[in-house]
Amino acid sequence: MSSSSGSRPTSPRLKLSKHLKRIYPIGLQKSSSSLSLSSSLSLSLSEDNSNDSSSLNDFGSPIDHKISLALRLLAPPYGRRRELVPSPKNVHEHNHADMDPSEWKREAFCGFDVSSVGKMGEKEIEEMSSNKAIMLAESRVRCIVDNAKCILKVVGEFGSFSNYIWSYVNHKPMINRYKYPRNVPLRSPKAEAISKDMLKRGFRFVGPVIVHSFMQAAGLTIDHLVDCYRHYECVSLAERPWRHI
Repeated sequence: MSSSSGSRPTSPRLKLSKHLKRIYPIGLQKSSSSLSLSSSLSLSLSEDNSNDSSSLNDFGSPIDHKISLALRLLAPPYGRRRELVPSPKNVHEHNHADMDPSEWKREAFCGFDVSSVGKMGEKEIEEMSSNKAIMLAESRVRCIVDNAKCILKVVGEFGSFSNYIWSYVNHKPMINRYKYPRNVPLRSPKAEAISKDMLKRGFRFVGPVIVHSFMQAAGLTIDHLVDCYRHYECVSLAERPWRHI
């Protein structure tokens, strides 16, 4: 006897169709080949329950197993997948291909070791300039090498670049208490003084804005907003009696 609501139970194949549309929303139409994708799907979906029961532990239900079988037909052939697996002799190249530009720069510039970068010659500069993965023009590469040489001169005069840069703030962080982002300056009198002296020493690309950003990153100036969770932590460290070495 029919149900009072007149609704009919949904067949497993209709449920599977809905699952497939949700997972892989494409139209499966008949092709001119002897075994089209649609007919292949029909074959896989019409397998008897004996095949399903052997894979229940892996897929949880017959429907899940049928979905897995159907999606295998949509995957590229094994021969094409093999091309994506690097051969042993190309493993080093594939590892480099996965690196982002910042990692490329770190490796190219010897882990940002100032002594090593300052000793780079024309050959190394040309090699890095021609390396598309690093994405740096020759002028930028030369600037980095020249700045490294300037740092080495500063180290010879002050003992370390740290001593030189921290001397501008009396070896103690400057504590600011800004409430809103609009209050945080892009440059400061200290940054302008440092920039001016660095330019005299031969540094390049060290304008007041760049220097102030460096001061924020290095902790010379505390520009965290007062409601930032890092503000209290940084101020607590800055107010301790200490001298930067």
